[in-house]
Amino acid sequence: MRLPLLSSLALLLAATVGLAQAAAPKAAVNKFSRQSAVEYGQVCADMIGQIPAFNCLDGAIVPITVDGKTPSEYKPGMTCDRPALLPYGDGTFGQCTPYSRLLNLSYGKTQISAMCRREQLRDPNSKFFDEVDIVAHNVDSGDTCWFHAEGKPGQKTGFDASRVPPPNEKAPPAQRISAGQFWWSPAATASKNCLSCHDADPFMYSPWIGQLKYLVPADPLGRYSNIGKEFAQWHSNSISTRDNTCVGCHRIGDQASCSQFVPMAGGRIPAKDGNALANSYPLSHWMPVNNDQSKEFWEQANLESLNQLLTCCADPKNPICTIKPIVTPSKR
Repeated sequence: MRLPLLSSLALLLAATVGLAQAAAPKAAVNKFSRQSAVEYGQVCADMIGQIPAFNCLDGAIVPITVDGKTPSEYKPGMTCDRPALLPYGDGTFGQCTPYSRLLNLSYGKTQISAMCRREQLRDPNSKFFDEVDIVAHNVDSGDTCWFHAEGKPGQKTGFDASRVPPPNEKAPPAQRISAGQFWWSPAATASKNCLSCHDADPFMYSPWIGQLKYLVPADPLGRYSNIGKEFAQWHSNSISTRDNTCVGCHRIGDQASCSQFVPMAGGRIPAKDGNALANSYPLSHWMPVNNDQSKEFWEQANLESLNQLLTCCADPKNPICTIKPIVTPSKR
């Protein structure tokens, strides 16, 4: 079960623009050569709102705790109470890498969530990150844009995210990286298929990001459409059943919500690198948010609804299931 929330951008920003260009990650990815990041950024600014430049170090740190406390030492591959759910893969510090940061840049009807991820252990005040992601969304139109960048494969040094450029910025300040160099092209970003996890609404919820829930924009039942031809293939459906308690506050999507988040939020499968506390009630049952119910009450209130959703995930044509489109392509 999911609630709105919240999950990559990169480049090694050097002392000079020339050095930065030499160290740039594969933002352009040669096989993707359609709309540029800056062109896409301008369309998104026109339809959703301007994204400001920002410093990742201004974001709030996503806590990594062990048995409710900040550990005295972080170790590669360690387990923790609330690991990140986005897979970090081989060669990283692991799902419990500390010091990722989250920013809420929203204003008016424009919702902007920026995530600066750490996949390697660094000083908490290091300006180097491994991934930066932005989700921009307009609550009236439902228009949504996605921006992503990350370091080169195998790169462990990270990249300078002390000034993340607005995606539509044509000329950066002196000695700063340009938007076209920093951000992946929309086609390359679309290839990441972020919607597979963001299948119910633009913003994800998990125990990891939920520690900063007050910074996460929310539009759980609103319109949801993705700007750009490169994102037109992204689509998802909502899954529900009659009087289902799990969809009272938010939708359930038919992609990773089905394969991962519904069973994970109901204690059916563990989170990777979760410790004993993470896999014990109530952290193992993380819907509703900040679950303080007894396990007996939780099962009485939610178990039938959970089982029905999993039935519909396995067989959407089952007569008990109601299936409706969620994500629709935008006109741009």
